[in-house]
Amino acid sequence: MSNSNHSPAVPAPSADRAEPEPEAPFLSVHTTVVLLTSVVIGIVVGCLTALAGTPVAAAVVAGMAAAGAGIPVLRSLIR
Repeated sequence: MSNSNHSPAVPAPSADRAEPEPEAPFLSVHTTVVLLTSVVIGIVVGCLTALAGTPVAAAVVAGMAAAGAGIPVLRSLIR
C-alpha cells in the first residue's frame, strides 16, 4: 500500500555547493528617492513655467535647471 500523505524528499543543502552572494543593487534607496524627487520637482516647475506663458523650450530649460539644482539640496535633506 502506498501512503498518499508522503511528501517528496527535499535534498539537504550540500556544503560543497555554496549559494552565490546576492548582487548589490544598482542604486541605493537614498539615491533613488533623491533622483525621483528631483524629477518630480523639475516636471512641476516646467509645467508651471509653460502655463505662465513662456515658450515651451524655456519651460523645459527651467524644469531641467530646477531638477539639477534640487539634487544637492535633496541629498542633504533626505537622510
